[in-house]
Amino acid sequence: MNPLKLVVVTAGLTQPSSTRLLSDRLGEAVTRQLADEGREVDVHVIELRELAVDIANNFVTGFPSPALNAELEAVTAADALVAVTPIFTASYSGLFKSFFDVVDNTALTGKPVLIAATGGTPRHSLALEHALRPMFAYLRAVVVPTAVYAAAEDWGAADAEGLSGRIARAAGELAELMAGRPATSHATDEVIPFEQQLAALRAQQ
Repeated sequence: MNPLKLVVVTAGLTQPSSTRLLSDRLGEAVTRQLADEGREVDVHVIELRELAVDIANNFVTGFPSPALNAELEAVTAADALVAVTPIFTASYSGLFKSFFDVVDNTALTGKPVLIAATGGTPRHSLALEHALRPMFAYLRAVVVPTAVYAAAEDWGAADAEGLSGRIARAAGELAELMAGRPATSHATDEVIPFEQQLAALRAQQ
């Protein structure tokens, strides 16, 4: 059985960052959950801060750099995504949004996604529900019920309903969806242009 492919997209701007720390913990938790089910997982981490210039140039030129294109292909080929952003001005970061703006608008269709965010105060936790979840719903991804938000004060919480508990619950939900999917074969279905489909429909009339 081929390993499942998990891509972790992290939009932290500093090194190290709490966003990357949360991303790593989520990726590790999903991997453990699937290992318990006898499934192997290949985890690939995309550090968006390293692609900031490439993403900006893509908007200007309309073409991705080789480095950005490789990461876009990784997202498309993934069996599932973990997407983590810092919260700025009560929403996802511009870098996070810009990356998903250049992802093909069909790449996430039906793909399981775990959304998460970091911030300085618990007041911004609702950004997961009013910003991230609608964005991924628009991209037709399957977003797991539990979203994980980590405020500065959460990193010391050890109770079951604290950060560790939320990570475990969200990871379990994503692992369950991944375990029910065959590993991506990379033999992608042929994409028929809309104009060609429309012409075929007219020919039938």
